[in-house]
This record gives sequence, structure tokens and C-alpha cells, in this order.
Amino acid sequence: MRACVPLTVAVLCGLAWAGLYSAPSSCQGRCREAFDKHHPCHCNDRCQEFGNCCKDFESLCANHEGFSHSSDAITKEELQSISEKIYKADVNKAQKSDIVLNSQNRISPSESGDQVDRCPEPLFTYVNEQLFSKPTYAAFINLLNNYQRATGHGEHFSAQQLAEQGVFLSEIMKTAVMKELYSFLHHQNRYSSEQEFVDDLKNMWFGLYSRGNEEADSSGFEHVFSGEIKRGKVTGFHNWIRFYLQEKEGLVDYYSHIYDGPWDSYPDVLAMQFNWDGYYKEVGSAFIGSSPEFEFALYSLCFIARPGKVCQLSLGGYPLAIQTYPWDKTTYGNGRKYIATAYVVSSTQ
Repeated sequence: MRACVPLTVAVLCGLAWAGLYSAPSSCQGRCREAFDKHHPCHCNDRCQEFGNCCKDFESLCANHEGFSHSSDAITKEELQSISEKIYKADVNKAQKSDIVLNSQNRISPSESGDQVDRCPEPLFTYVNEQLFSKPTYAAFINLLNNYQRATGHGEHFSAQQLAEQGVFLSEIMKTAVMKELYSFLHHQNRYSSEQEFVDDLKNMWFGLYSRGNEEADSSGFEHVFSGEIKRGKVTGFHNWIRFYLQEKEGLVDYYSHIYDGPWDSYPDVLAMQFNWDGYYKEVGSAFIGSSPEFEFALYSLCFIARPGKVCQLSLGGYPLAIQTYPWDKTTYGNGRKYIATAYVVSSTQ
């Protein structure tokens, strides 16, 4: 098509594009559009979370789930499909011979608050620690001791610790798992570039906020993967590598479990009770034998697609549900929310 000359842009090009483009103050023709800081309001799938939607977003783009119009939303079927692709892409996961698990006594959910140690032996009989020399594992483990577990005490990162966050993100982005996730989210118009995606991951997972007093004492990564103590109880702590390393040091005492997943290979899921150096965890669900990038990918996927909601996935043909919650009290960027928590809630929904 011949380009319109400058003096006739308003007349000729305006007529040509009238049916394809609308003013930035409306969502007409803009549902799922990538974020553009120059627009006064937005029509992407997270604008409701950020509080910056255009006035007609609800009528033109939103459905009952709080995301885009049904033709634009990430559907349950799409979530199940991408989670299966991520599951198959996890080549860094543990093999059967890499972990010997001793789950011992299973209790009923009604007994989980009893704080009774029903398992005399450790949960992990053996772990092939050569796994931990893989780049993503090594980068992940370097992050675990960068936090004070008690809320109410501000976190202050050294230059080295901040660099370790960058190394971790860099290493996981090299994996097939995270490439699958980015490709999916890019196709869904959630991110326009890989750098935008990585920058958002760093903020949502590692950005600090306050769970206690005024101190910036917590982050999504610390809560979910490293664990915290708040009001005399263990909160978060949903990672098998952290559990194994703390159990090996004598700081974690495995008490029992209420659920063991249906998978006959890794990753598997276990919902357990334990004592962490004097503090009790009533129910702590965790993937077992998964790579760090696998967990990071699934939790990120669910937070982006279903923040504050149950996110229904599929792993190896079995259903799995993950619950995430955003931190509502503070935001970053243009009103974006940090991850408050993410964990497996069931594999039967």
C-alpha cells in the first residue's frame, strides 16, 4: 500500500485506520495489548491487578475471572497444556536413583495441628548432591542464606547478594523450562521482550516489602523458597532443596505427612508437618525432586495467569492445583504487585 503523505494523514490514513485503532483512553480494539507507559490507561490482562484499566475494560475485555475477554484469556486448557510442556522440559529434575525418600507415617488432616513427631527417621535417606553442582541448583542454593527468617527485621542485601539474584535469573533463563514459559507468555501478549519478562520476575520475586513493622523484611522468594518465622510459626518454606539442606544440618525435624502425590517419578508432591529449629509448620506442601527453574516457572505462571486464585495445571497426566496470592499493601513499577506466597494446594481439583 502506498504511504500517506504528511498533509493528508489526518484525512486519508485516519479513514484507513478508523476501524482498526481507537484512542488510548478506550479498550476498543486493545484487549490484551502490551503495556505502553505512554497510554493514560491500559487493557492488558493485569491492569485490574495494577488498578490502571481504561473505563470500558470491564465491558470490552474482562470476564468473571478478572482477566481478558473469554476469547483472549489464558484458559484452563492452555494452562494445562503449557504446564505439561514445562513438565517435559525439566531435564534438570532428579532421577529416581538421585533421591531416596522415607515418608513414613501419614496422618489425617485433622491431626496436622497436634505437633506430634510420628516419624523417627529423616525424610531424606539419600540425595545425590551432584545435582547441586548444576548451574541453576548452585545459583539457587547461593540465595537461600541471604535472608533473616524472622519477619520484622529488615533485609539488606550486599552487592554480592544482589548479583546472586541476577545470576540465578540468568541461569534459569538458559533452560528449556523457562524458554517454554516465556514463549507462552510472549504469545499471550503478557511480555513484549525477554528482558521485560526477566525484569518483572526480579521485581515480583525479589522486591522487598514489609510483613511485620515498617521494615522491608520479606519477599516472595524468601517466603516461598527459604521460609520465614512469623508470630511463632513457620510460614512459607515450600522447597525440597531447602528442606534437605536444613534437615542435613539438624535444623529440620520431619514429623509426618498428610498427602503424597500420585507420581511414580520426580517431581512428586508431598504435604508434610515439621519442626524448623523450634518452630512448627502445620502443613507445608512442596515439590520433591524438581529443578529450581521448574518450581519458579510454575509459580510464576500461576501468579501471572491466576493471581489470588486457584490455578489448575496438569503434570504427567495428573491434575495439580497451585494457589498464589499477591501482596496488596505495596506495589512496584506501574502499580504491579509482589508475590506474597505460592504453593501446591492439591492434585485432585
